Amino acid sequence: MNASRSLNFVWTPWSLAISVVVLAIATALCYASWKRSGYRTSHGLLEVFRWCIIAFGTLLLNQPEFTEEFRTAEKPIVAVICDASPSMQTVDVVAQGTAATSRQAAIQPLLETSTWQSLEERMNVVVETFGKDDAQSDLFQSISDALNQHSRLLAVVLASDGDWNAGQPPVQAATRMRLNDVPLFAVSVGSPTRLPDIELTSLDSPTFGVAGKSVRIPFTIESSLPREHTASVTLRTSEGDELQTEVRLRPMGRTSDAIIWKPSGAGDMEITLTVSPHPDEIQADNNQLTAPIAIREEKLRVLLVESYPRWEYRYLRNALSRDPGVELSCLLFHPGLDKVGGGNKDYIKSFPDGLEELGQFDVVFLGDVGREENQLSDEDCRLLKGIVQYQASGLVFMPGWQGHQLSLLESELEELCPVLLDPSQPTGWGSRTPNHFELTQLGQRSLLTKLTDDAQENIAVWDGLPGFQWYAAVERAKPGSEVLCVHRDNSNQFGRIPLLVTRTFGTGKVLFMGTDGAWRWRKGVEDKYHYRFWGQVVRWMAYQRNMAKGESMRLYYSPDQPHLDRQMALNANVMQPSGEPLQKGEVIARITAPSGKTKTVRFQSTGDEWGAFAGKFTPTEPGQHQVTLACKQTNATLETLFYVQGVAEERPGRPARPDVMEEIARVTRGKVLNVNEIEEMVSALGALPEPPPSIRRVQLWSHPLVGAAFVVLVGAFWVGRKAVGLI
Repeated sequence: MNASRSLNFVWTPWSLAISVVVLAIATALCYASWKRSGYRTSHGLLEVFRWCIIAFGTLLLNQPEFTEEFRTAEKPIVAVICDASPSMQTVDVVAQGTAATSRQAAIQPLLETSTWQSLEERMNVVVETFGKDDAQSDLFQSISDALNQHSRLLAVVLASDGDWNAGQPPVQAATRMRLNDVPLFAVSVGSPTRLPDIELTSLDSPTFGVAGKSVRIPFTIESSLPREHTASVTLRTSEGDELQTEVRLRPMGRTSDAIIWKPSGAGDMEITLTVSPHPDEIQADNNQLTAPIAIREEKLRVLLVESYPRWEYRYLRNALSRDPGVELSCLLFHPGLDKVGGGNKDYIKSFPDGLEELGQFDVVFLGDVGREENQLSDEDCRLLKGIVQYQASGLVFMPGWQGHQLSLLESELEELCPVLLDPSQPTGWGSRTPNHFELTQLGQRSLLTKLTDDAQENIAVWDGLPGFQWYAAVERAKPGSEVLCVHRDNSNQFGRIPLLVTRTFGTGKVLFMGTDGAWRWRKGVEDKYHYRFWGQVVRWMAYQRNMAKGESMRLYYSPDQPHLDRQMALNANVMQPSGEPLQKGEVIARITAPSGKTKTVRFQSTGDEWGAFAGKFTPTEPGQHQVTLACKQTNATLETLFYVQGVAEERPGRPARPDVMEEIARVTRGKVLNVNEIEEMVSALGALPEPPPSIRRVQLWSHPLVGAAFVVLVGAFWVGRKAVGLI
């Protein structure tokens, strides 16, 4: 490195004229003062010293600068930055007379060393890629890295489709390049408009299903076709099952639908959904998605508690006891019986004693029972609340005309009940004429009220169900509850009377059934609607609790169909080897994403008595995630997986953004070129001037040492005046 040094002045005609005038006046005054002293030698030397101080001051008035210029023998650098993110796999680069190629293939010549061979004598060309490993386009960071890593940067060549979804706006990095006098040559690839395409954007498969029970698998298809199109959707399983349906796709929009699949056997398997390609599609590899699903031989434990064996209880008991996926336990507090219980194997002799026994039940039905002698105690109510709040069990309120449930509102269960009851009417309302349900907007979409697979037919079925002749005195639904059905005719000051209401409490679910006439639904159709409804209720309430279950650990999460970049609530129940809940412990989950990246989530205790632990996790990748839950104190582990819905922000098929590339080039005073103008770009780079040398300037006129020297000179002058007797 060569260096040259010089002293320069930043003067103006005015500063130079003032300096001459000041020095002339100073010369005249100094001479006059020396003449008055009789031409004494000491006085003359002092006046010469004074004149030098004034001359030094006029010198600073012209802003002297000490300049060092450094020139290096190293070659300047041209950074070639190529986008390798997933959007570059889009096949939409069409050259005249050739087939369409991907954007990545179109910029491939820029990655070859032979392209830049003619520039090797004058400069070094550094070729880099970005966005391949993290599957994101951060144009700001890639440009900033080039500025920070290369000291003698002559120019930057950026090859991209301009589609960025991470980091700061690229124009901010372009502004830094402008300040550093570094131009950017933008090579823009891709079509600014989306080509005809059909994309399967989501496959909302549930975590698990039950052998022999239908599974509803929703999906979403996005179409950029200009006209409506009927596509064939095929579902294939790893076990060889295959289903097919037709879907009418809206033009330039999204279409959501679902396919119903009934698995025949249990096991862990994968389902693959494929949409038939359109003849005009250029890219058909986004027409398919795969998701895992676990099919189980179900056995849900249900507890049914009642006082009088009313008709609703009898038919509900029959429906649940005949369900092969349900293990039913009944408890009857009949005042006419000598002892609590019943006459067959379904009955238990007393309410479950303690958390260890009650916590084994997935769903608890509370009929017309309350906090009364020989029924439920305060401790029973507290335990029921706990298993719902901390162990994801379900609780169903089914009041009756005896009005016993009103006393539950004076216990800890009041907080769980999704409705407010009228205390002045504990026995509810009866009628000689049948009353009917009416589905709300939520009810029309809910899986609980789905008595047929067709939405319009389902509404008609509910309208035609046999009526009920008793209903609970409900005032209104509590905030946060979801009303699925209301009374078709009766209302109060709060609106239509809610009869079927759900809510989430803690980690569990609660359902309120405000009538005792569901057993009448069997009229003319036998078990068709009655069995289906209560079977759906039990499985809906027990779904989360049974997501992943081991001998001493249970893991469940919300939402049950996680989505990309949305926080998940993870909950776990951990039991000691003795069966008691673990009160304090170290529980962690090791979550492995599809890319292999691993994150550890540490759980915090949320209920020591219940063995409940909670954590949070935000997925950043779509697809299958593997989870290993472990507890240090019990040495127990639980392995499971969940599937994250959605597609990455950076994906093939999206339109290019040439406007972004044009803006970057314009700000940096560069050029926008296409992939067919590589020779022109190489010529433009070769014609760029050498980067200016590095210059170091020291402004003497404002330097603190110069100021200090001026003060010292003035002080020495006054000391000299005293020495010659002028002071």
